[in-house]
Amino acid sequence: MAEKTIPLLPCQTIQPVIDFYTALGFEVTFLQKSPNPFAVVERGDIGLQFFGMKKYEPSESYSTCYVLTDDVDGLYEAFRAGLKAAYGKIPSRGIPRIGPLKDMSYGVRQFLMTDPGGNCIRVGQPTSEDLHHRPAPKETFARALHNATLFADSKEDPAGAAKIIDRVLGLEGERPTPAQLVRLLVLRADVAGRLGDETTAVSALKKAAAVQLTDEERQSVSGDLERLKDLAGSEPKLEV
Repeated sequence: MAEKTIPLLPCQTIQPVIDFYTALGFEVTFLQKSPNPFAVVERGDIGLQFFGMKKYEPSESYSTCYVLTDDVDGLYEAFRAGLKAAYGKIPSRGIPRIGPLKDMSYGVRQFLMTDPGGNCIRVGQPTSEDLHHRPAPKETFARALHNATLFADSKEDPAGAAKIIDRVLGLEGERPTPAQLVRLLVLRADVAGRLGDETTAVSALKKAAAVQLTDEERQSVSGDLERLKDLAGSEPKLEV
Protein backbone atom coordinates (compact mmCIF):
# COMPACT_ATOMS: atom_id res chain seq x y z
CA MET A 1 0.00 0.00 0.00
CA ALA A 2 1.07 3.59 -0.59
CA GLU A 3 -0.52 6.31 1.51
CA LYS A 4 -0.04 10.06 1.49
CA THR A 5 -1.24 12.74 3.86
CA ILE A 6 -2.05 16.20 2.51
CA PRO A 7 -2.82 18.96 5.03
CA LEU A 8 -5.82 21.22 4.45
CA LEU A 9 -5.13 24.62 5.95
CA PRO A 10 -7.39 27.65 6.46
CA CYS A 11 -6.86 31.21 5.30
CA GLN A 12 -8.89 34.39 5.12
CA THR A 13 -8.39 34.93 1.39
CA ILE A 14 -6.81 32.64 -1.17
CA GLN A 15 -4.81 35.02 -3.40
CA PRO A 16 -2.16 36.18 -0.86
CA VAL A 17 -1.52 32.55 0.05
CA ILE A 18 -1.09 31.59 -3.61
CA ASP A 19 1.30 34.51 -4.15
CA PHE A 20 3.37 33.46 -1.13
CA TYR A 21 3.77 29.86 -2.19
CA THR A 22 4.40 30.81 -5.81
CA ALA A 23 7.30 32.91 -4.55
CA LEU A 24 8.61 29.80 -2.81
CA GLY A 25 8.63 27.88 -6.09
CA PHE A 26 5.31 26.07 -5.71
CA GLU A 27 2.96 25.49 -8.64
CA VAL A 28 -0.75 26.19 -8.30
CA THR A 29 -2.33 22.94 -9.52
CA PHE A 30 -5.92 23.77 -8.63
CA LEU A 31 -7.77 27.01 -7.93
CA GLN A 32 -11.42 27.64 -7.17
CA LYS A 33 -12.43 31.17 -6.20
CA SER A 34 -16.16 30.58 -5.73
CA PRO A 35 -18.49 29.51 -4.29
CA ASN A 36 -16.00 27.97 -1.84
CA PRO A 37 -12.44 29.35 -2.19
CA PHE A 38 -9.97 26.47 -2.47
CA ALA A 39 -6.45 26.03 -3.80
CA VAL A 40 -3.78 23.36 -4.15
CA VAL A 41 -0.06 24.14 -4.39
CA GLU A 42 2.71 21.64 -5.06
CA ARG A 43 6.50 21.67 -5.11
CA GLY A 44 8.00 18.28 -5.85
CA ASP A 45 6.47 15.87 -3.35
CA ILE A 46 5.21 18.69 -1.09
CA GLY A 47 1.48 19.26 -1.47
CA LEU A 48 -0.60 21.75 0.49
CA GLN A 49 -4.29 22.58 0.19
CA PHE A 50 -6.04 25.73 1.41
CA PHE A 51 -9.64 26.77 1.97
CA GLY A 52 -10.92 30.31 2.51
CA MET A 53 -12.89 31.50 5.54
CA LYS A 54 -14.02 35.13 5.54
CA LYS A 55 -14.13 35.46 9.34
CA TYR A 56 -10.83 33.66 9.88
CA GLU A 57 -8.13 35.66 11.68
CA PRO A 58 -4.57 34.68 10.60
CA SER A 59 -2.92 36.26 13.66
CA GLU A 60 -4.90 33.91 15.92
CA SER A 61 -4.18 30.76 13.92
CA TYR A 62 -2.89 27.55 15.46
CA SER A 63 -2.81 25.67 12.16
CA THR A 64 0.46 23.92 11.43
CA CYS A 65 2.02 21.05 9.54
CA TYR A 66 5.45 19.46 9.22
CA VAL A 67 7.38 18.98 5.99
CA LEU A 68 10.20 16.42 6.10
CA THR A 69 13.03 16.85 3.61
CA ASP A 70 16.49 15.45 2.93
CA ASP A 71 17.81 18.92 1.98
CA VAL A 72 16.60 21.45 4.52
CA ASP A 73 19.51 23.81 3.80
CA GLY A 74 18.70 23.83 0.11
CA LEU A 75 14.99 24.52 0.69
CA TYR A 76 15.81 27.24 3.19
CA GLU A 77 18.06 29.10 0.76
CA ALA A 78 15.59 28.66 -2.10
CA PHE A 79 12.67 29.91 0.00
CA ARG A 80 14.62 32.92 1.28
CA ALA A 81 15.69 33.86 -2.23
CA GLY A 82 12.15 33.54 -3.53
CA LEU A 83 10.69 35.65 -0.74
CA LYS A 84 13.33 38.35 -1.17
CA ALA A 85 12.59 38.53 -4.88
CA ALA A 86 8.83 38.72 -4.29
CA TYR A 87 8.72 41.03 -1.25
CA GLY A 88 11.89 43.07 -1.75
CA LYS A 89 13.24 41.73 1.55
CA ILE A 90 13.13 38.56 3.60
CA PRO A 91 10.08 38.85 5.92
CA SER A 92 11.36 37.96 9.38
CA ARG A 93 8.46 39.03 11.58
CA GLY A 94 4.74 39.49 11.40
CA ILE A 95 2.69 37.63 8.79
CA PRO A 96 4.04 36.24 6.52
CA ARG A 97 7.54 35.45 7.83
CA ILE A 98 10.34 32.92 7.70
CA GLY A 99 12.42 32.05 10.77
CA PRO A 100 16.04 30.99 11.20
CA LEU A 101 17.44 27.59 10.33
CA LYS A 102 18.36 25.82 13.58
CA ASP A 103 19.64 22.52 14.92
CA MET A 104 17.05 21.51 17.49
CA SER A 105 17.68 19.50 20.66
CA TYR A 106 15.53 16.63 19.41
CA GLY A 107 17.70 15.60 16.47
CA VAL A 108 16.19 17.77 13.73
CA ARG A 109 17.56 20.66 11.70
CA GLN A 110 14.60 22.87 10.84
CA PHE A 111 13.09 26.25 10.13
CA LEU A 112 9.59 27.62 10.60
CA MET A 113 7.67 29.86 8.27
CA THR A 114 4.24 31.42 8.61
CA ASP A 115 2.18 32.02 5.46
CA PRO A 116 -0.37 34.84 4.90
CA GLY A 117 -3.08 32.58 6.30
CA GLY A 118 -1.25 32.36 9.63
CA ASN A 119 -0.37 28.69 9.07
CA CYS A 120 2.97 27.63 10.58
CA ILE A 121 4.86 25.35 8.19
CA ARG A 122 7.74 23.54 9.89
CA VAL A 123 10.37 22.26 7.48
CA GLY A 124 12.94 19.88 8.90
CA GLN A 125 15.55 17.22 8.25
CA PRO A 126 16.36 14.56 10.86
CA THR A 127 19.97 14.68 12.00
CA SER A 128 19.68 11.73 14.37
CA GLU A 129 17.70 8.54 14.69
CA ASP A 130 16.80 9.59 18.24
CA LEU A 131 14.11 12.29 17.98
CA HIS A 132 13.62 12.65 21.71
CA HIS A 133 14.51 15.92 23.43
CA ARG A 134 18.08 15.91 24.70
CA PRO A 135 18.65 16.93 28.33
CA ALA A 136 19.05 20.67 28.70
CA PRO A 137 22.68 21.81 29.04
CA LYS A 138 23.88 22.40 32.60
CA GLU A 139 25.90 25.54 31.90
CA THR A 140 23.85 28.64 32.79
CA PHE A 141 23.75 30.47 29.47
CA ALA A 142 23.67 27.40 27.25
CA ARG A 143 20.70 26.15 29.28
CA ALA A 144 18.92 29.50 28.99
CA LEU A 145 19.44 29.59 25.24
CA HIS A 146 18.23 25.99 24.93
CA ASN A 147 15.04 26.69 26.90
CA ALA A 148 14.35 30.08 25.32
CA THR A 149 14.66 28.57 21.84
CA LEU A 150 12.14 25.87 22.71
CA PHE A 151 9.72 28.47 24.09
CA ALA A 152 10.12 30.73 21.06
CA ASP A 153 9.94 28.13 18.32
CA SER A 154 8.46 24.85 19.53
CA LYS A 155 5.95 26.27 22.01
CA GLU A 156 5.32 29.51 20.09
CA ASP A 157 5.59 31.38 23.40
CA PRO A 158 7.72 34.49 22.72
CA ALA A 159 6.81 36.05 26.06
CA GLY A 160 8.14 32.99 27.89
CA ALA A 161 11.35 33.11 25.85
CA ALA A 162 11.78 36.82 26.64
CA LYS A 163 11.51 36.16 30.38
CA ILE A 164 14.17 33.46 30.25
CA ILE A 165 16.62 35.66 28.35
CA ASP A 166 16.01 38.76 30.48
CA ARG A 167 16.54 36.79 33.66
CA VAL A 168 19.80 35.17 32.61
CA LEU A 169 21.27 38.39 31.17
CA GLY A 170 20.45 40.13 34.44
CA LEU A 171 22.46 37.71 36.58
CA GLU A 172 25.21 39.24 38.68
CA GLY A 173 28.63 37.64 38.71
CA GLU A 174 28.06 35.53 35.60
CA ARG A 175 28.59 36.59 32.00
CA PRO A 176 28.01 34.67 28.76
CA THR A 177 30.73 34.15 26.19
CA PRO A 178 30.62 36.62 23.26
CA ALA A 179 29.08 33.94 21.04
CA GLN A 180 26.43 33.11 23.63
CA LEU A 181 25.67 36.80 24.09
CA VAL A 182 25.09 37.29 20.36
CA ARG A 183 22.78 34.30 20.19
CA LEU A 184 20.78 35.40 23.23
CA LEU A 185 20.46 39.00 22.02
CA VAL A 186 19.40 38.03 18.50
CA LEU A 187 16.75 35.71 19.90
CA ARG A 188 15.64 38.45 22.31
CA ALA A 189 15.25 40.86 19.39
CA ASP A 190 13.33 38.24 17.45
CA VAL A 191 10.78 37.55 20.19
CA ALA A 192 10.49 41.26 21.01
CA GLY A 193 9.48 41.89 17.42
CA ARG A 194 6.86 39.16 17.60
CA LEU A 195 5.49 40.80 20.75
CA GLY A 196 5.38 44.23 19.11
CA ASP A 197 8.06 45.62 21.43
CA GLU A 198 10.08 47.55 18.84
CA THR A 199 12.12 49.45 21.44
CA THR A 200 13.52 46.27 22.95
CA ALA A 201 14.01 44.72 19.52
CA VAL A 202 16.12 47.64 18.29
CA SER A 203 18.11 47.77 21.53
CA ALA A 204 18.90 44.05 21.43
CA LEU A 205 19.95 44.19 17.79
CA LYS A 206 22.30 47.10 18.43
CA LYS A 207 23.87 45.31 21.38
CA ALA A 208 24.29 42.12 19.34
CA ALA A 209 25.91 44.00 16.47
CA ALA A 210 28.36 45.63 18.88
CA VAL A 211 29.68 42.36 20.35
CA GLN A 212 33.32 41.77 19.41
CA LEU A 213 33.86 38.30 17.96
CA THR A 214 36.90 36.38 16.82
CA ASP A 215 36.80 34.75 13.38
CA GLU A 216 36.14 31.40 15.02
CA GLU A 217 33.30 32.81 17.14
CA ARG A 218 31.82 34.55 14.11
CA GLN A 219 31.79 31.27 12.24
CA SER A 220 30.08 29.50 15.15
CA VAL A 221 27.22 32.02 15.16
CA SER A 222 27.00 32.60 11.40
CA GLY A 223 23.33 31.63 11.35
CA ASP A 224 22.54 34.06 14.16
CA LEU A 225 24.42 36.86 12.40
CA GLU A 226 22.39 36.17 9.26
CA ARG A 227 19.25 36.38 11.37
CA LEU A 228 20.50 39.65 12.83
CA LYS A 229 20.72 41.10 9.31
CA ASP A 230 17.21 39.88 8.51
CA LEU A 231 15.77 41.45 11.64
CA ALA A 232 17.72 44.67 11.17
CA GLY A 233 16.34 44.90 7.65
CA SER A 234 12.83 45.11 9.08
CA GLU A 235 13.85 48.15 11.14
CA PRO A 236 14.09 51.15 8.76
CA LYS A 237 16.22 53.17 11.18
CA LEU A 238 18.66 50.41 12.08
CA GLU A 239 21.81 49.45 10.21
CA VAL A 240 24.22 46.72 11.36
